[in-house]
Amino acid sequence: MSAMLHVGRVSHVRHSPFQHRFSYRMWMLSVDLDAPCETRLFHRNRAGLVSLHDADHGPRDGTGLRPWVEAQLAAQHLEAFAVRIRFMMIPRVLGYAFNPIALFACHDADGRLGAVIHQVKNTFGDQTAYVLPVALHDGTIRQASVKRMHVSPFFDMRGGYRFAFNDPASPDFHLTIRYGVDDQPRMTAAMQLRARPLSDSALARLLLSMPLMPVKVFAAILWEALRLKLRGAVYHPVPDPLDGKHA
Repeated sequence: MSAMLHVGRVSHVRHSPFQHRFSYRMWMLSVDLDAPCETRLFHRNRAGLVSLHDADHGPRDGTGLRPWVEAQLAAQHLEAFAVRIRFMMIPRVLGYAFNPIALFACHDADGRLGAVIHQVKNTFGDQTAYVLPVALHDGTIRQASVKRMHVSPFFDMRGGYRFAFNDPASPDFHLTIRYGVDDQPRMTAAMQLRARPLSDSALARLLLSMPLMPVKVFAAILWEALRLKLRGAVYHPVPDPLDGKHA
């Protein structure tokens, strides 16, 4: 399918300095970057009730996503997996977009998933991309990277991430992100989503049951940040970009 809806739940557990957890329902949308996928309710690079604008992602300068993905893969010697690219994200709803994480699943000419780009944004307007090769272990894709961007203001820049997930094109997609320092867990985020074909009727039902999804996600992050602050979590300001840690 050129476009799919992914519906389910996301949960967060903060392990340090105290335990704090929350979860909520959510939905995302995935598209084949090269296939037409517009409907009456969903548009690509033009205004609509629900839309995907290339300018929200990748280079964020209005240029196409495919050249940016190809360049990211080539920089890591993964260019063989730029044949088919599937992009999963929270689309714009009524013109507003916010994606804490979005995924580019990259395949070779034989259809083999060989790389995933984890595009991460924070509430300060910053973005980074973790371009990682795919390796299967017991049916699960496991990847790791050092932390490269200030995300939560209640954590410093130390440590790294471990990703565990299955193929984003699977009917039941699951993703777990573990953040820690020296094998000491700080935060675990998990997402479980079930796929269904994109249609106007399915999209309309989601808009009625979970309206303004990107607003909900942004508001939930701010609400949980307030709860953490009231519980005494230490605030870490955004580091200076010149210190090499904020990129």
